[in-house]
Amino acid sequence: MSYTSTSVSTLTRTYTATHLADVILGSIADILGTLRLDPTLIFADWDTDQRAISAWIVEGSLKSVALECHQPSGAVTPIFEFPISYTGTGEGDRKFTVDRAALARYLAKLQNVPTGTSYQLFCSFNGPHSSQPGWSTGNRASTSGMRSYSFGTLGSAPHASASLRYFVK
Repeated sequence: MSYTSTSVSTLTRTYTATHLADVILGSIADILGTLRLDPTLIFADWDTDQRAISAWIVEGSLKSVALECHQPSGAVTPIFEFPISYTGTGEGDRKFTVDRAALARYLAKLQNVPTGTSYQLFCSFNGPHSSQPGWSTGNRASTSGMRSYSFGTLGSAPHASASLRYFVK
């Protein structure tokens, strides 16, 4: 009996990780489209990024995923951060949810970025984490002095949820 329980919990955690990775990457693609930034890079690396983000969520090490917009002037703005919250038991929300309609309304309020703006993805961790193909260490831009706006929960599932914060100068 405990074997079945453990198996279901592990399977659910894997589903949660896949769901949240897809929610985060899909939201990033929506953001890039709204800002009129070329999404070629995100789509080219989608499978690699999805596997890495999922693996880190399964192990509970992923703290957040960040999308930084690097403008030609050198300014790094806006920054979109997707913090991950974990529940210890998976007993919380047993549904897999995503609020795409609210995200679409939120994105409609974003300002465009200048032509020539590029972007980078960064992950932050709660501690030790596995090495994943296609990912290496990097330095995130500081959000000090930036205004922060919270979207709230973007997606949730048993064991974890993802929210969205937006930083702008």
